[in-house]
Amino acid sequence: MDRRREGAAAQKLIDAFVEEARAKGLSTEPLRAQLLDGHRAKTGKHGWYLNASQSLAIGENGEYYQLVVPGGLKERLRGVTLEPSLPPLHVGKGGRDGETGYLREFLEWRLKAG
Repeated sequence: MDRRREGAAAQKLIDAFVEEARAKGLSTEPLRAQLLDGHRAKTGKHGWYLNASQSLAIGENGEYYQLVVPGGLKERLRGVTLEPSLPPLHVGKGGRDGETGYLREFLEWRLKAG
């Protein structure tokens, strides 16, 4: 499956998640990015974290964010500007952090977590 078709299929899952999260009354929270040096920085975005390490999130309007970004002291003080990414159907494919799986599973976990 090419990347755009995969992204479109993943976006349908995300849109359904946002609708269900709102119906269940799941609150969004301020999203913070993790800088490569390990510190966190504000982003100005709100949404739902998808994993325990808070490196992935869905924005309140259905955007898919990868929250590990480059930066240093300036970004810690001023914050970072997040750009949404094309969502994958398989999260963390090829990654070594142990947080890999299907997007559907991450979304279901978040809904169950409340």
